[in-house]
Amino acid sequence: MAGNSNLTDSRNNKTDEFHTNLSMIEKELKYYKEYFKNKTVLCNCDDPRISNFFRYFVIYFDVLELKKVIATCYKNDDADLFSQESTEKAVYLEYDGSIKYSGEQDFAKIPCKKLQGNGDFRSQESVDFLKESDIVVTNPPFSLFKEFVPFLLKYEKKFLIIGNINNITYNSIIPLIKHNKIWCGFTHGHFWFQVPEYYEEKKTDFKIENGIKYRRMGNICWYTNLEISRTHDILETGKSYKAENYEYYENYNAIHIKEVASIPMDFDGVMGVPVTFFTKYNPEQFQVLGLTDSSDTSEEVEKIRIPNSFRGRGKINGKQKYARILIQKKRDN
Repeated sequence: MAGNSNLTDSRNNKTDEFHTNLSMIEKELKYYKEYFKNKTVLCNCDDPRISNFFRYFVIYFDVLELKKVIATCYKNDDADLFSQESTEKAVYLEYDGSIKYSGEQDFAKIPCKKLQGNGDFRSQESVDFLKESDIVVTNPPFSLFKEFVPFLLKYEKKFLIIGNINNITYNSIIPLIKHNKIWCGFTHGHFWFQVPEYYEEKKTDFKIENGIKYRRMGNICWYTNLEISRTHDILETGKSYKAENYEYYENYNAIHIKEVASIPMDFDGVMGVPVTFFTKYNPEQFQVLGLTDSSDTSEEVEKIRIPNSFRGRGKINGKQKYARILIQKKRDN
């Protein structure tokens, strides 16, 4: 699917500099206004001098009735959108609304303070900011996503962050989804991110506007542990189960679903669905059992796997299909 290779490359090459557009932030955060009243927000993966996350919370500080917003950056002592990590110093900004925002020029009035360390979100300085905050809102490094989410949960923090929907298949993330500790937000799809000048150009999913490079990243979604209405919406595809329309895996007692729109609503058995299912997932309607992958050896998955069969991706006619999430309708539904 278009854009997916960009995120794979970022994980392999540690190229994590994808700058989030303000419009993308506004589109999602409009659903969460009630959660920010009298709260301290931390953007702990952002250079506050140019971060659109910090900009958003300054602009809407009074509308959201915030208490404070804090933003920190990693190894960047220069006001450069894309840090080359050439220094061990980093900076942070705190905004409490005392400097009223009336235009872009007001950002320069907010004092920029130096951190003692490199600004890594795991450093003690950053942890101290984390303990002070109520909600974390940021776009964490793609290569560290599987570490970042458990880190936030360790400190029992609410969060709203950007990631690839395929991150759900990480060993550290799928159990959190199964046990309803995190879920996908409202908006998802392919989004344009600003990338540094040195970023490798490709023929697809690339553009230049006003001298600025952009790359379109595929299967982007928001992850959160804030209670949202979307997770209570009942999925209804209008599809009914007919044996001739669905194939069973040779190594799992489950049917293979090619796309979310093909999920049969009257099927009570186990289904292997694409990861995009989670943009429609209602924990009250479906139970998540696990993943068709060799890394998932959980009891739930082993019960579905046919004895002495291949442990890994589901097979049909001897060929492995893309990894699927194993789900089943809840019996009381």
